[in-house]
This record gives sequence, structure tokens and C-alpha cells, in this order.
Amino acid sequence: MKKSGLFIMAICLLSMAACKSTRLTSSWKTPDAKLQPDKKIMVVALVPKQERKLRILMEDNLVSELKKEGYNAVSAFATYGPDNAMNGKDDEKAALQKYRNSDVAQVMTVAMVDKSRQRSYVPNYGYPYYGMPYYRGWYGGMYGPGYYQVNIRYQWEANLYDLNEKKLLYNAESDSVDPPTAYRQAYLYARQIVKDLQKQQLIAKS
Repeated sequence: MKKSGLFIMAICLLSMAACKSTRLTSSWKTPDAKLQPDKKIMVVALVPKQERKLRILMEDNLVSELKKEGYNAVSAFATYGPDNAMNGKDDEKAALQKYRNSDVAQVMTVAMVDKSRQRSYVPNYGYPYYGMPYYRGWYGGMYGPGYYQVNIRYQWEANLYDLNEKKLLYNAESDSVDPPTAYRQAYLYARQIVKDLQKQQLIAKS
């Protein structure tokens, strides 16, 4: 009984951690906008140059998820290699200009708006000892001092532009807190964005 309770608690904590890791905070699209599967979408991650690994992962995972849905997406890094002239949100216009006279129909930029460290206090509610009395839904337990923890928070903004019509089709803002790995952050972010594109009916559900 005790082991099964601890197992369930562990599963709940893991589920809470997964939910906490990455979440969409807002999204918007131009009315009636839809993407055509045959049109090329260039995915560009705008991050500081020291975050090159994360840039590659963000682009590759978004490209992979879009391709799974049948869309012609390509990675800017994989196509053109590193471009140190585009390292952040402020370089979004340069990214759009770069692909304007090419065979690219849409550009999806993913910008790291902020990366910060946040310190917070975590109270220690303790865990019940085996055999402790049960009162109205909780077990009596030992309480101890809490502790401080430092969280790493990423803020992301995705924009999808149509180069031919010269307008913004889609915008999404997301938070990612303490992602376990760079790959996991990129994977969860890509899944989240593609699901929202489907929800907004910009792309068709497979």
C-alpha cells in the first residue's frame, strides 16, 4: 500500500514537471489564413550565437513536426549554415529580407525573447510516516524548513510571415521553465506550436 502510494505520487510529480516545462501563453492568427502544403516554409531560430546547439534543435524539431503533417518546411541553419548576423529578436527583419527574393513562401521565426534565472522559496510540507493518523484527506507528517530553488525561464515568440503578401499570419508566445535538456525543450516546443497551428486551422490535421 505504501509503495503504491509513493509510486502514484512520483507519477503525479513527473506529470506536473512535464506540464510546467513548456506552455503556450498566447496565440493569434490572421482571419482565414491557411498554409498550402506545397509552399516552402523557412524555419529560422533567432537566438544568441552562444546558443547554436539550441538553435539547431529548435529548427530541426519544428521542421520535423511540420513535415509529419505534410508541409514543405526547411531549416535555415541546415540550408545556409550559421549566420552570425542574425542572433536575436531584433534581427527578425533581416531574416525576412534575406529570403524575400527566393523560392520561400513563408518564414517562421522563433525568437528567444528572454532567458532569466528566478529564485523562489519552496516550503517543506514533508511526507507522511507510515502509520501516521489520517485526518480529513491528509496524513499527519513531519514539517521542516523549506528551501530556495533557482529556475531557468525561457521566453519564446514565434511569428509566421507570408513573404508574397508581406503580412504576419500567426503569432505565439510561450514560456519554458527548467527544461530537462535542450532537445526536450525543442521537441516539446515544436509539438506545441504545430498543435496550435492545427487548432487555429492554419494547417490541416493529419
